[in-house]
Amino acid sequence: MIDGRNWLVAGGALSAVASALHLGCIAGGPAWYRFIGAGEKIARMAERGWHAVPVTLLIAAVLAGWSAYALSGAGALPRLPLLRPALVAITAVYLLRGLIVLPIAIVRPAMLSPFWLWSSAIVLGYGIVHAVGVWRAWPTLSRDWG
Repeated sequence: MIDGRNWLVAGGALSAVASALHLGCIAGGPAWYRFIGAGEKIARMAERGWHAVPVTLLIAAVLAGWSAYALSGAGALPRLPLLRPALVAITAVYLLRGLIVLPIAIVRPAMLSPFWLWSSAIVLGYGIVHAVGVWRAWPTLSRDWG
């Protein structure tokens, strides 16, 4: 049976991949933003100058931090401060971002784009992986990994 630590390693890997993809957008420029479906507005911002870069760097940094917290929860990195609450918050953000597409589909269906649909499905998957990991590892998250 896969324990919570393995799920958290998977969650950490997923967050690291997402962070790397955001950095790839910076390196690849507007064409990459368009390729991943981030939207024409973001692609045009990247064309006009650097404004998209700090936003994308911030997102990449947050995702890298989330990766570190998941890996810390798995015992693969040293214990980080506020591990339990941080993992719960990270999981909640992933799940809420993944599920936000449902009320949007009801209230403003014209707002939905393929990017919103597939990115929501991916992020919901991330949230589920984190949730299972946190739930299964919960008893061990409050003590040192020794």
